[in-house]
Amino acid sequence: MVDKYKVITLCGSTKFKDEFLNEQKRLTLEGNIVISVGFFEHSKEDEVWTKNTKEMLDDMHKRKIDMADEIFVINKDGYIGSSTKSEIEYATKTGKMVHYMEN
Repeated sequence: MVDKYKVITLCGSTKFKDEFLNEQKRLTLEGNIVISVGFFEHSKEDEVWTKNTKEMLDDMHKRKIDMADEIFVINKDGYIGSSTKSEIEYATKTGKMVHYMEN
């Protein structure tokens, strides 16, 4: 049963919260297991940041990529920031398929 579903990790700027939620819903309804971000730090949520929070979150997201069959990049208006670029490079290096919301 586990092999029945493709696992997809969403990547992209967390300022695109609505797009993340829309793509998560769409991909799930298409029969995929979707791994997403834990929260949307660029969407005005009030979070407590420590010195190493960004580094920890970036590393955690790469572990989510490790668990996935492929990644889906939320690149609204063609935007790809430095963290997302790093995730795309990591996914490519580890043999994961990369798909984009916008080409």
